[in-house]
Amino acid sequence: MNDTPRASMARVLDDLGTTLLDLVCGDPDRADAIGGVVIHDVLDEPALPRQALVLGVGVHGAAETARLLTELGADGAAALVVRAPAPSDPAVAAAAERSGVALLALTRGASWAQLAALLRSLLAEGDVGEAGPQTLGGTPSGDLFALANAVAALLDAPVTIEDRSSRVLAFSGRQDEADPSRVETILGRQVPERFTRLLEDHGVFRALYRNDKPVYFAPAETEGLHVPRAAIAVRAGDEILGSIWAAVHGPLSAQRTQALHDAAKLVALHMLRLRAGADVERRLRADLVSTALEGGPGAAEALGRLGLADHTGVVLALAAPDPPALPDSTDLHAQRTAERQRLSDAFAMHLTAVHPRAATALIGDVAYGILPVGHHQADAEARAARVGSDFLTRVGDRLHPLIGVGPVAENGTGLARSRDGADRALRVLRTNGGPRRLARMADVHIEALLLDLADLSAERGQPPTGPLARLLAYDSRHDAHLVDTLRAWLNAFGDVPAAAEAMYVHQNTFRYRLRRVTEVAETDLTDPDARFALMLQLRLLRRPESAPG
Repeated sequence: MNDTPRASMARVLDDLGTTLLDLVCGDPDRADAIGGVVIHDVLDEPALPRQALVLGVGVHGAAETARLLTELGADGAAALVVRAPAPSDPAVAAAAERSGVALLALTRGASWAQLAALLRSLLAEGDVGEAGPQTLGGTPSGDLFALANAVAALLDAPVTIEDRSSRVLAFSGRQDEADPSRVETILGRQVPERFTRLLEDHGVFRALYRNDKPVYFAPAETEGLHVPRAAIAVRAGDEILGSIWAAVHGPLSAQRTQALHDAAKLVALHMLRLRAGADVERRLRADLVSTALEGGPGAAEALGRLGLADHTGVVLALAAPDPPALPDSTDLHAQRTAERQRLSDAFAMHLTAVHPRAATALIGDVAYGILPVGHHQADAEARAARVGSDFLTRVGDRLHPLIGVGPVAENGTGLARSRDGADRALRVLRTNGGPRRLARMADVHIEALLLDLADLSAERGQPPTGPLARLLAYDSRHDAHLVDTLRAWLNAFGDVPAAAEAMYVHQNTFRYRLRRVTEVAETDLTDPDARFALMLQLRLLRRPESAPG
């Protein structure tokens, strides 16, 4: 793993110290590389990676802060963040010094979600597989924050780097020198809609994307932007990757215009490098997760590289099925693929928030997640189901995502069995799950067995035989609905009034059809073995032929 500047506590304070965070006490230089961001939960203590940066949501008071600093020091944490104003008490300072955990204060008005997103962006690991740091133009490869600071120094103005959707990818220091709209943009990691609409109305985006020269925009005081902006599009050939925005106090000089123009080319290289690195990392992680789930000779090594060699795990399988009749359009299929990837990324973020070592990858059209659980956790499978249910609640039902939960795998070799269980539970949901959106294998075991039996029957080319075959042939010739009559009667446990109501016919009509069933099928419905055989055949008959495999 690369030891890049953005992974240190000093780098966090350099980039966020002027806007979000203040050092209260402790030595930030003790943490050479932050291992991850964790939200403190007093009711469910999370697993801490090495030198974790802990967000103390709801932590207040000197006694509670000092106690938590001591506990985090024993766990090897790097820093604790509490809401400002942080308690100024000698006991807190002594606890920070004794534990080696720095205490930081989050400024009022900023949300914990914003801070977590910014920290995870700053602490993102470098490209997969690199033996050492690489640079582009003298800046660590892919480090847009370092590049934003370099551009800000050239222009003597605070800078943001944004994508095509006006989402903030990186920002420089000195943002307090800009106007409140820039601070709002940084905190939300997105340019507010009212400002993008203002820029569109003034034709700024049109001018920005039509040429490769910087665009200067000086808004009226009443429009919410108090400091003028200089911006330039970031291009890779004909593709527009994003833009650079500087909060300036007047038009750029010719020298600074050229500097911004040159900087845009360098930003394009970094953005392309980041995109390529993300693609490589995603493919590598998918290969490792796939190998681990297959349970073959390479599973142990794959689990070791994923950091899961010594963990008990549960496999979750997530899928968002295609609409029944998706038009044969390349654009629609591409959009669907992109939506699946975004859903998979959200699933990965959700599982990682639950356990930092959770591994997720999109394999085919299914996103698999390996959720580590405690070796002696009796309700591990139920807990995994709750995690999946929470995710479904968060993402809503626009894509109608479904999740199958496999059994607990006591070791790496059991992951293949857990994946098989998750796949089979997911298949039940996709085939005839009804309103259910999540199922454990234990909950749908019989339905999964019926699907397996239907597969076996189809593989052998065995159509229905005996009484059911005679009923199907008779219905085909006479449109008599005898099969539907039999199914309704069996589903109603022989209750004729209930079965007749389900078929919307008079009870006498239903009784007549039922007599015809016994005559045409040549069977005795009072025989329990005959009823069971017919029920089983009807269940297999109801399986949609196009159900996903």
